[in-house]
Amino acid sequence: MIKTAVKEDLVRGPSYFVSDYDPTIEDSYTKICTVDGKETRLDILDTAGQEEFGAMREQYMRSGEGFLLVFALNDRGSYHEVQKFHTQILRVKDRDDFPMVLVGNKADLEQQRVITRENAQGFARENRIHYMEASAKNRHNVDEVFLELVQIIRRFQEMECPPPTTHHTRKQKRGGCPCVLL
Repeated sequence: MIKTAVKEDLVRGPSYFVSDYDPTIEDSYTKICTVDGKETRLDILDTAGQEEFGAMREQYMRSGEGFLLVFALNDRGSYHEVQKFHTQILRVKDRDDFPMVLVGNKADLEQQRVITRENAQGFARENRIHYMEASAKNRHNVDEVFLELVQIIRRFQEMECPPPTTHHTRKQKRGGCPCVLL
């Protein structure tokens, strides 16, 4: 779940920042970037955080290959919501773990912070997910959270579907893991 300011900053570049929150049911963006020397297409889908769109959110969770769980460091409610999303993603995916990055946004508002770094890191550690802090306003770690997620997805896919060995089976030649990263 990516809040509007982060999405707009990612798509339009560092000179554009949306200071007003504009809730949406869904928005999608595509960005081409290079990760570890490989050109990567990111299909980014922002799903609504509002409870009334929960059924749609589960549909998106089924098809997602990685998730940014973004909360505002100055909003305890958003932190609790991403914890619920984490649980919901694992339930929908029927897995104990899945590629995710927990992102504490609004790191530029240190004086208004209500979620400590230690608290967020503890949740991330308990759930075996990576934690980063970002600021869409000053563009701190915005690109990096996406790059980190892509790397986590790639490692996960390699573990799930390792490259075929020299003895190919028919199924390995025909099948394979999906190429879409997000």
